[in-house]
Amino acid sequence: MTMPVFESREEVTHAIIAARVARGIRWADVATAVGRSKEWTTAACFGQMTFSKGEAEALVALLDLDPSALAWLQTVPYKGTLGGGAPDDPLLYRWYEMISVYGPAIKELIHEEFGDGIMSAIDFKMHIEREPDPAGDRVHVNISGKFLPYKKY
Repeated sequence: MTMPVFESREEVTHAIIAARVARGIRWADVATAVGRSKEWTTAACFGQMTFSKGEAEALVALLDLDPSALAWLQTVPYKGTLGGGAPDDPLLYRWYEMISVYGPAIKELIHEEFGDGIMSAIDFKMHIEREPDPAGDRVHVNISGKFLPYKKY
């Protein structure tokens, strides 16, 4: 079932999600086909990253998308698409809450350890896995970003 010609990156994102759900494919399987981590691939499928030509071709083939998706998948996206204010989704809200509560402490501890700078969200790694626990499984998120000091000039 080939999807119609795409006119925006948002249309491609919706088609990716619909095709994945219709086929019962897990994000990890999409990542294997694309050749990247499940975390990066999922963010890319949601329109937050740029696919290479080969990665885009693998995704289009896996999900039987119209070839017009190829160009959109290789276009640099507008990143950070959560609108203003706190997110409505409960899971996303909890991340917002964690940053609201712990953000100043995280910032202070990074500055104390590294100096004046930022943690990169570009030179960045993330891994999400299930952590078994007798009291109920836990979500284990490992985030690693390169430290970028502010330059003096």
